[in-house]
Amino acid sequence: MTPFTDYASPTPVEIPAHHLNIMGYVDESQVNGPGIRAVVWVQGCKRECPGCFNPASWSFEINQLVAVETLAEQILKNPNNQGVTFSGGEPFWQASALGELAEILKAEGLNVMSFTGFTLEELRRDDAPKGADALLAQLDILVDGPYVESLAIHSPDSPVSSRNQRIHIFNPAFQDQITWASDQMEIHILKDGSRIITGFQGQLGLM
Repeated sequence: MTPFTDYASPTPVEIPAHHLNIMGYVDESQVNGPGIRAVVWVQGCKRECPGCFNPASWSFEINQLVAVETLAEQILKNPNNQGVTFSGGEPFWQASALGELAEILKAEGLNVMSFTGFTLEELRRDDAPKGADALLAQLDILVDGPYVESLAIHSPDSPVSSRNQRIHIFNPAFQDQITWASDQMEIHILKDGSRIITGFQGQLGLM
């Protein structure tokens, strides 16, 4: 496991309040959580786990800067989105803004889940990333723990990518809806002809 103890250190690049620095976004994913959902991949992660599926997400440099309200509108304008998943990168380095986004979406009836390289216990510490408690309060599901290559799982029945990772169901309504698998894949073809490959062990691929 990659050593990682700098829990409360701010991100190296300042992001304006009420904004997110994201790596990518898709609508109508069915392999990143229960049902049909939007997926937001945030930019920036300090962990740099060996075998990480999204190494392009490690940099904290600004990739796509988007206002929380603008992203909420984008998610809500697609009536097929039943929920949203936060992935990355590390969502909890942008916990305050994601908490704002989650609150807006929950008020409109969407469910919210997140992946994180932190453990739930770390996120409940006093020195957790800023806003971690507010984001946790909005989540229906949390998948926690870093990816550990030596503990990797390649199974059509596993919703996590390595054996150390855990699923925390905060909303009992989702107790029987953990049906996605970490080795599923889907391809989104965008209007400009570009493609996004997602779902396979949490990765985001751009073509």
